[in-house]
Amino acid sequence: MQRRNRSGLAALLGLAAVAAATFVTAATAGQPSRETIHVEESFEVEDFCDVEGMTVQLDRVLDMRVRISARGREGLAYFMQHGTIDEVMTFEGTSISSHAKVIEKDLRVTDNGDGTLTVLILATGNAVLYGPDGKAIARNPGQTRFELLLDDGGTPADPFDDVELDFRVVKESTGRSDDFCTAAVAALT
Repeated sequence: MQRRNRSGLAALLGLAAVAAATFVTAATAGQPSRETIHVEESFEVEDFCDVEGMTVQLDRVLDMRVRISARGREGLAYFMQHGTIDEVMTFEGTSISSHAKVIEKDLRVTDNGDGTLTVLILATGNAVLYGPDGKAIARNPGQTRFELLLDDGGTPADPFDDVELDFRVVKESTGRSDDFCTAAVAALT
């Protein structure tokens, strides 16, 4: 399933969809399902922020809660996720960090009657990037709305066989939207 890989905090939201697969049966049977997720990972990012040759060590901690519930007479699955992600990025001995807190929820899921679903999603939260001295160097608070067009795999009530066909931003991010890559590259080099 590729339902949650397009928002600003793709890692946070994408992991929620994968983990949610473990408890979809109860949700599609009409009972809300909840899951708590904790992930710690470390890896290298080559060509960080599209800077050729810049390889950054990324250490990440993800904590989230996911809820899936079936709604309406069609029993379509609605997702709601709350989470935080903390990252430390290191390049040539210099480290910066980020903290993001996000809420993402399906506002409307529509069965289009042609084997596709349209999902309107609200993503809101706050992300802050901190320089080596611990002071904020970039921020992105606010909210955005986007819409996914999904092939429902012949099972409209089962979100785990869906395939993303299209992604469209319905409402751009409100509030301040600093360029994290510009700030991160400047702080690390």
